[in-house]
Amino acid sequence: MSIVEVKVPDIGDFKDVAVIELLVKPGDTVAAEQSLITVESDKASMEIPSSHAGVVKELKVNIGDKVNQGSLILTLDAAEQGAAAPAPAPATAADSKPNSAPAPAPSAPAAPVPVASSFGGSVDVDCDVLVLGGGPGGYSAAFRAADLGLKVVIVERYATLGGVCLNVGCIPSKALLHVAAVMDEVSHLAALGIDYGGAPKLDIDKLRGHKDKVIGKLTGGLGAMAKMRKVTTLRGFGSFVGANHLEVEETTGTGQEKTCKKQVVQFKRAIIAAGSQAVRLPFMPDDPRVVDSTGALALKAVPKKMLILGGGIIGLEMGTVYSTLGARLDVVEMMDGLMQGADRDLVKVWQKMNAPRFDSIMLKTKTVGAKATDAGIEVSFEGEGAPAPQTYDLVLQAVGRSPNGKKIGADKAGVAVTDRGFIPVDVQLRTNVPHIFAIGDIVGQPMLAHKAVHEGHVAAQVIAGELLGDEKLAKAAFDARVIPSVAYTDPEVAWVGLTEDQAKAQGIKVKKGLFPWTASGRAIANGRDEGFTKLLFDDGPDAHGHGRILGGGIVGTHAGDMIGEIALAIEMGANAVDIGSTIHPHPTLGESIGMAAEVAHGSCTDLPPQKR
Repeated sequence: MSIVEVKVPDIGDFKDVAVIELLVKPGDTVAAEQSLITVESDKASMEIPSSHAGVVKELKVNIGDKVNQGSLILTLDAAEQGAAAPAPAPATAADSKPNSAPAPAPSAPAAPVPVASSFGGSVDVDCDVLVLGGGPGGYSAAFRAADLGLKVVIVERYATLGGVCLNVGCIPSKALLHVAAVMDEVSHLAALGIDYGGAPKLDIDKLRGHKDKVIGKLTGGLGAMAKMRKVTTLRGFGSFVGANHLEVEETTGTGQEKTCKKQVVQFKRAIIAAGSQAVRLPFMPDDPRVVDSTGALALKAVPKKMLILGGGIIGLEMGTVYSTLGARLDVVEMMDGLMQGADRDLVKVWQKMNAPRFDSIMLKTKTVGAKATDAGIEVSFEGEGAPAPQTYDLVLQAVGRSPNGKKIGADKAGVAVTDRGFIPVDVQLRTNVPHIFAIGDIVGQPMLAHKAVHEGHVAAQVIAGELLGDEKLAKAAFDARVIPSVAYTDPEVAWVGLTEDQAKAQGIKVKKGLFPWTASGRAIANGRDEGFTKLLFDDGPDAHGHGRILGGGIVGTHAGDMIGEIALAIEMGANAVDIGSTIHPHPTLGESIGMAAEVAHGSCTDLPPQKR
């Protein structure tokens, strides 16, 4: 009998992810690469595969447990099938070299390799680089490739470039969040002697028009820049029909209506930037009162009572908008807290300020059923915080996003795709097919636009280097140490690098510098001193009191605008003296970063003397 321990592989820059589903049980026979459990971060869920084949002997995790790289999932009796060799560890930026053999993406398990189809039909368009998807990653890759002298074609199913982010995601949500923040700010001015008198009047058509104008300005600008760069944009659904050919099925209108027209693009290199889509729970009714983030941003009406399924960033941001416009909120979350991924002390500040928005916050609770009635959507719950069935005017599904890897005919190009829909890549964003690259949500966590943009630049540079014979460009690699996360709620919550919770879980000794905004002149002047800035420095035995910064978090207004400085400090290997000695302008919220470093160093004069 051979007992094998199956552990969580490298899942990228994600720690303490929650187990939300057990896909096997003791006695089950599993194959190598078969999914064992499903885990969920604040942005999406992913399945963890088995590194070996055999029979499940004992499960070592339960639903609700938090796991990291190296956490034991189960033990496996490999005697009957023979112990399989462990699956190769995914390559990371730290241990991979440019032009090395393709390895799985940090958060995408290995995938079976299909055989590419042979295409023998006619070609309508040819190019050096084909980019499938016009979101932030896609258009950035296309524009960079064009700037480097290549002939580029973008295929995008929507009427405008920008993808989910610009059209139905990041940008429109921020336009509405800004309005909500101003409304909330004005409501507090009466206490300062400025009273506008009475409740604000909402013209939802004008508000929706404002949001659409913001989208139009940005997407129109992208269209103009594509023309300036002579990038050809083809509108439609793209699907590979061979290793060097993509078929485009034309779409029209404001949605994705097909015209039945098709054309084929022949390419030398391709970049897959096809993104992800919102996850829909199978038991939710097909009803206009049940929406995902796209539907919520349509802002058709303001409900009296709204349910948010999922306590992550997307749901809480949209909840902020609808609450300020007049809705009462309930939120249901399977985990033991909202906004998973951020340290609890950061979230605690947000939750205290936002408690009046919510009638109920149901933690450790599942949504188990729903039905449409004349009165609304009746939803049933199960778990510690489960109430009797409740009826809502609007239900927002914000339980994560799933990648679109299974929807683009990748197998016909020979590109490997996991069961979950992710496309494994190496540090140059190259798939298992050497001339095809992939970037953004489709290659794994974190599913963030700013990650996709940088990946797009790397892929474009590698391609240009190969096609133009530029050795320096050909060696480009995606080697970011950290990727910041931001919740654009009010107050904002932002964090980057190692969190305090992760440090404790991993046994990493850190020195914390925390500067409360109650001591910030600018925060007090703004009437927004509820926040704080926290920095974490290496305090291990090899640090000798001069440890480099490992992570940081900010909660408060404009936290997202400031987190970039902490990310830069981590990338540059700065320590507390480097940051604290950098002169920040006064009075600003940004100087709280320098003061937090001074707290860690023991030299801060804006707080009472520290005990020695």
